[in-house]
Amino acid sequence: MKTKLTLAMEHTLYYYCREAGATAVEEVTMPDDQGIVDTLSYQELPDQTIEWRCYELKVTKSDFHSTAKLSFVGHYNYFVLPLKLYQAVAAEIPAKIGVLIYRPFDAKLLATASEPPATPGYLTVARPPRHQDLQVPETALLTRFIASQGREVFKAKQMATGLKQYSTQHLYEELKKRHLHYDVYNPDHNFYDQFVADTEETAVTALQSELDALALENQQLRTRLKESSS
Repeated sequence: MKTKLTLAMEHTLYYYCREAGATAVEEVTMPDDQGIVDTLSYQELPDQTIEWRCYELKVTKSDFHSTAKLSFVGHYNYFVLPLKLYQAVAAEIPAKIGVLIYRPFDAKLLATASEPPATPGYLTVARPPRHQDLQVPETALLTRFIASQGREVFKAKQMATGLKQYSTQHLYEELKKRHLHYDVYNPDHNFYDQFVADTEETAVTALQSELDALALENQQLRTRLKESSS
């Protein structure tokens, strides 16, 4: 499960890549047991050569020291870190790896902004990366990049479709799975109770609207009857 900070950094990095003219996608599995790149960007340069950049996002020391493979297989490779973490681990970062520092926007300044920013923070270059040859075949890299984009498009379509894509039976089975965590003393904490409450509220609102419309129509009919009889 990604932390709130990781999601904020991921969101900001995506826009950072777009502003640079690159196309980015998250969580791209590499060939030949090269691990998973947190974010991979693809950019066609003016001379029609392709440039690949890999970004590894870390939010804590334990995360930075994780045994998970670092997939620095691109032409340019970066760590994306909060400032405090960078200050703590700067000496451990290889010279060829670049570093982007994430800083969240100040909440007080955001409150006075005329328009909310597109990202929760911004990135600055603490150390530029050094160029290297691709560590995997470019055709394999491109294939996996496209596959990851397809995955994200499918997820977006699922979000747009919402619950319509699931059958009633499937939803019922999912609700039953959650009964193990049902807390009779705290109904506000239960998904089922929230679901039922929201459904009932929607139904009551719809019925109230219908009653209001009927009452208005009844009043109009009464007025017409009085006018015709006078």
